[in-house]
Amino acid sequence: MRLRPSSLPRLVLLGALALTTALTTAPVATATPVADQTLKPTCFDSGTAGTVEEQRLGRGVAGGPSVPAEILARSGFDHQVALFSKLLCAAPNRAAASALVRVQGEVLWRTATHRAQHPQAAPALPSTDDRGLYWARISMALALRQWQPDHFTLGTAERAELIRTLEYSSRGITSTRFSPGVQKILVTGFDPFTLDADIRIGNPSGANALTLDGQRWKVNGKTYEIQTVVFPVRYTDFDENMVENALAPHYRGGPQHADLVVTMSQGRVGIFDLEAFNGRRRSVSSIGDNNNLWGGGTINAPVVSPSMPAGPEWLTSSLPLARMAGATVPAQFRTRVNTSVLEIPAGETLPVRRPDGPTPGSIASEGAGGGYLSNEVAYRNTLQRDLRDPSMPAGHLHVPVLKFDAANTTAITDPTYEANRDQIVEGAHAVLRAALG
Repeated sequence: MRLRPSSLPRLVLLGALALTTALTTAPVATATPVADQTLKPTCFDSGTAGTVEEQRLGRGVAGGPSVPAEILARSGFDHQVALFSKLLCAAPNRAAASALVRVQGEVLWRTATHRAQHPQAAPALPSTDDRGLYWARISMALALRQWQPDHFTLGTAERAELIRTLEYSSRGITSTRFSPGVQKILVTGFDPFTLDADIRIGNPSGANALTLDGQRWKVNGKTYEIQTVVFPVRYTDFDENMVENALAPHYRGGPQHADLVVTMSQGRVGIFDLEAFNGRRRSVSSIGDNNNLWGGGTINAPVVSPSMPAGPEWLTSSLPLARMAGATVPAQFRTRVNTSVLEIPAGETLPVRRPDGPTPGSIASEGAGGGYLSNEVAYRNTLQRDLRDPSMPAGHLHVPVLKFDAANTTAITDPTYEANRDQIVEGAHAVLRAALG
């Protein structure tokens, strides 16, 4: 069964409708969704190869049908992918195309956050499922890569800028605007990753971000508003300063200055880890990013991103860690303040595990959160804090690993998976709420 998303907030729907009406006054070359990579219209060149990440769109389990296509259909995002493709073919000029991509990216984000915060009826995937947003964005990026406009030419740099616009607008980065008169909380999550190991997986930190965006909490007589962002698991985006571009506006003075910034990612089985120390360097060599690119470092020779601003080897969380670690989370999980790091001590060449944090002059091989992008987003976050507002409470939370039922090796969901995701989200909410006192 093909399902439509839950109804969007009225203003988002009206904006999308207005743009759709304006663009479809031009002759339209109809297009089919890109989810199964079967684009036929002359508006698209299906011979243009997608990225490694985009090439997974047709992948199934054990030779079965496309898992991403099933996720898109059961979450309703296939309709947005189809509409996006149709509107691209109708775009009369570059300016219209740029506006289209920005608005449709934001509509995709608003659809995903609205869906995550409203119950869904079976056979739709549950509201907290984050995978529909991920695969819709990947499908739309492939459409932009394969798009051949009928009415104008599109250069390589112009196409890349459109894809960047889609990325920023569909990740919440362009819409993290807080209301006046509230305490402001910025929370981030990540896309699914390790998809070559299991194409079906999601990321509970991303699911958590979707459930929180735009929410207001009353705590101790104060009103807190939460805005969220979901980052890609790709080194190139970090090298292009996506994290700084997303966070810096909320560290600067003015009406968008945040009161608390918490980055989140998926970490260890069964544990909510509050990471005390963030390392400057990349060191993971056992796993690539979602485009199967490696960061270039190892634990013996960690490296610094070429775009990393100047800063120390180690930064420390300024979150109220003890209070957050005392949050009540679902019984199968526990919380802890994680102070363990892997360092290369001053004057030495081999890494040493330090359970109580780094020693003076050491090189960061692994922060408390490891040597992958989760540690790097934590470091980039707390570096922005130190550069722009050292008094800001900021830090990183690793949420537990999300798992399928052990007996399920093919289905895209199961009751264990769904309950586990909801419980992780519940726990993440509790830990975040504890930060507010």
